[in-house]
Amino acid sequence: MKKISLIDACSDLGVHVDGAKFGPEAITKNLNTYISNPNIEGVHVIYSQNVKKELEKENKKKNLAPVNEFNTRLYNLVYEILKNENFPVTIGGDHVIAIASALASIKKHQNLGIIWVDAHGDFNTFNSTSSGNLHGLPLAVIANYEKKLLADFHNGNFYNPKNAVIVGGRDIDPWEMPNIKNAGVTVFSTEDIHKYGAEEILNKAFEIASNGTNGVHISYDLDVIDPKIAPGVSIPAVDGINLDEAYEIANIIRTYIKNNFVKSLDLVELNPLRDVDNVTEKIAKNILKIILN
Repeated sequence: MKKISLIDACSDLGVHVDGAKFGPEAITKNLNTYISNPNIEGVHVIYSQNVKKELEKENKKKNLAPVNEFNTRLYNLVYEILKNENFPVTIGGDHVIAIASALASIKKHQNLGIIWVDAHGDFNTFNSTSSGNLHGLPLAVIANYEKKLLADFHNGNFYNPKNAVIVGGRDIDPWEMPNIKNAGVTVFSTEDIHKYGAEEILNKAFEIASNGTNGVHISYDLDVIDPKIAPGVSIPAVDGINLDEAYEIANIIRTYIKNNFVKSLDLVELNPLRDVDNVTEKIAKNILKIILN
C-alpha cells in the first residue's frame, strides 16, 4: 500500500466564522494513539497568513488574496506528495482548501471524478453567492463552472461535472441549485441516504464519479452530520445524517481506497470553537481512524 501523507490545512479564510483553522491540528494531535497504520509517513502543516479577515457581507470576494496565497502553497504541497506516489489526506480547515487538494490530484491523475460528502452544494459562483464566503464556491471552481479568480495557480484539467456527485446535500441555496442542474452534477440528499442506505448511495456515487475516469477524489465535510450529534462546525445544517451513516460512509470510502479507486481525500470543517465537550473532534478522529486503519 502507498505511504499516506497527512496535511493540516489550517485556514478558515473562506468563512466569516472563526475557528475551522484550529480543526486540523485538533484532529491529528496524538495521531498514533488512535491510528496504527504503519504506512502513515507524517503530518505536514500549512498555516494561513496572519491577516485580519474581511467580514463585510456586501463584499462577494472576501479574503480572496489570502485564500489564493494559502491554496497555492497547499496545491504545490499536495502535488509534490502525489508525485512521490504517496496518498494525500488533507485535513481542513474550511472547505475552500479543497480547491487546492482536488486540483492537485487531477493534475497528477489527469482525469478524475469527485464525491462531495456535504450538507451544502458549495456550487455558488461570485454572481450567485449571497454571503461572499468563498467556502461556498469550491466545487463550482473544481468543476470549471467558476474557476475565475480562485484557480489561477492550477495548470491542468478540471473535473467534469458529469462525474461530480454531492452526497448528503440538504442545505442548497435556491440560487445555487440552477448552477448544479445546469452543470449536470448529481445530488443525493440526506433523505436519500436515510431511505436507501449509505452503502447503496455511496456505491451509486462511485459508479457515477468513476465512469470513464482514472479514479476519484473524496471531500468529506463534517457538517453532513446532524448538528445535534456533531455541533462543532462553522455552518451547521439541521436534519443531517446520523452517526451510523457517517461511519458507514467512512467504511465504504476505506474499501474503495484499498481497491485503489480513491486517489486523494479531504476531511474538513471541524470548528473546535463551536464544539461541545470535543464530541465533533472525537467523531472526526473516528472517521479518520476508520478510513486509514
